[in-house]
Amino acid sequence: MANFTSNTCQMKREILSFSNKISTNLPKPERRFLADMNYGILASGSCLLTDIVDQLHEPSRKINVVDRLSRHLAEGIPKDAPDSYLSQVRKWCPDQPVVHIDDSDIVKPDGYRSESLGLVRDGSESTASKNVYKKGYLVTEATVLTASSHPVSIFSEIHSSKEKDFTSINDVTFSAMERVAALFKKASFIMDRGYDDNKMFLKLDSMKQDYVIRLTSKRKLLYRNKWVPATELRNRRKGKVKLPLFCKGKIHDAYLSHVKVQITASRKDIYLVPVYGITEHPMMLATNRDIRSTDDVIEAAKLYFSRWKIEEYFRCKKQMFQFENFRVRKLKAVNALNFCLTLCMAFLNHISMKSETNGLKAAIIKTAIIKTADPIREKVTFSYYRLAKGISGILSYAKEGIRLWFRTKRPAYRQICLKLVV
Repeated sequence: MANFTSNTCQMKREILSFSNKISTNLPKPERRFLADMNYGILASGSCLLTDIVDQLHEPSRKINVVDRLSRHLAEGIPKDAPDSYLSQVRKWCPDQPVVHIDDSDIVKPDGYRSESLGLVRDGSESTASKNVYKKGYLVTEATVLTASSHPVSIFSEIHSSKEKDFTSINDVTFSAMERVAALFKKASFIMDRGYDDNKMFLKLDSMKQDYVIRLTSKRKLLYRNKWVPATELRNRRKGKVKLPLFCKGKIHDAYLSHVKVQITASRKDIYLVPVYGITEHPMMLATNRDIRSTDDVIEAAKLYFSRWKIEEYFRCKKQMFQFENFRVRKLKAVNALNFCLTLCMAFLNHISMKSETNGLKAAIIKTAIIKTADPIREKVTFSYYRLAKGISGILSYAKEGIRLWFRTKRPAYRQICLKLVV
């Protein structure tokens, strides 16, 4: 019979150890708040405060604990927590990492009292021929691939065009780029067609960063001193470089080509990399990375196709932790809740990396997590789903939360002594 108590205590210890690394410079109430949120979200698999409180097993009344967590969320993200978090993420990444930037949506069709609700495109119901718009918020996310090839967020902001001080989505994206440039000297930015904008190219060139951006069919490029539609250049060529790719559950053969062109904005030499055989219309990738051989062309295409990991990151947040089901109303509190969920996603990467580098004990912990998750497939390239399910399953055996791990340290009282007065 498995020793569930041992696994549960060990998992609590791992969560608190990770949380203390992020909150080491914070006051004790905020340290306990982050620990409660991380433990509660991972144990319940939910962002509802009532579900989180159920897993804390506090002796106080449930409404009182919910109010305590709500007050901390209303104060926003703890001041020094983001810096501590980014310094921890920096240790997991290579010197020149791959960074994905993308937008997602949080749909709240019944959130009548939520602050600054705007209209967003519902990605789950929209199709190629019809867009469905509902009330909600927009999320701008920047994730970096760690040494375990899993995405970890380094910028995540929930915003709305209905805010009083809102300027544009581009400003939020530029803030994400600047944070990446400040954290890493140089990175490779991977972005989809929505970022085919002259302002994006100029911003990346000014920061001297590499990029691979998918172009739209409207893009024109300077080729041999003539402005030519990118689709025309794409149709002139046929892919000569073969690249097997796993896409939509099957292995497809992609065929690549490349041609040196100039972009409208900066007039700097870049490369157009058409990708044939994957979609109905061949993809067009623009990159400023040096292409001197066949391997360089393949590397540029592989970098773009790694972009599916940020899509899985969004999906994991919504499915495994029910992110769209929160009941927090103020936008400041929503961003604080989003930061707590970001820490939980980073903890999943921490477990994945620790089992590979910290020997037998860490491997045993990961084995217990995967066994509890009871996955169908033996091996996957994106393990966040099974890790989240396994951690929640292990913590379901806990009869107490983490309240006793934060006992107040009081000085030892001296024994009373009677002095003999002569």
